[in-house]
Amino acid sequence: MIPLIGELLIGMIILAGALLSVLSAFGLIRLPDVYLRSHAATKSATLGVLLILTGAFLYFSFYLDHISAKLLLGIVFVFITGPVAGHLNARAAYRSGVALWERSVQDDLKPALKKSRKEKH
Repeated sequence: MIPLIGELLIGMIILAGALLSVLSAFGLIRLPDVYLRSHAATKSATLGVLLILTGAFLYFSFYLDHISAKLLLGIVFVFITGPVAGHLNARAAYRSGVALWERSVQDDLKPALKKSRKEKH
């Protein structure tokens, strides 16, 4: 009975990761500008991949008695690089002049960028 419950929980973790990845793909298609798309790709895809890798790690460790260092490194790598890459892509788009969506309410980076440009001159 316990192994069946463990398999169901691991399956639900992997299914949640897959659903978050699908939600991310939906956000990439439906959202209007590069900044919102970057947010969707970074947040939900990173969490989705982390859940899938965590489910695989738990399955290997509990049912196959194998601790996978490659899966652990993959989890750490995705956890660190996913959000950083999303942030750097959005910042590069902003600095290169990609316009915000016309219904955007707030632009927090504009005053900070003006201040930093004044300090350089």
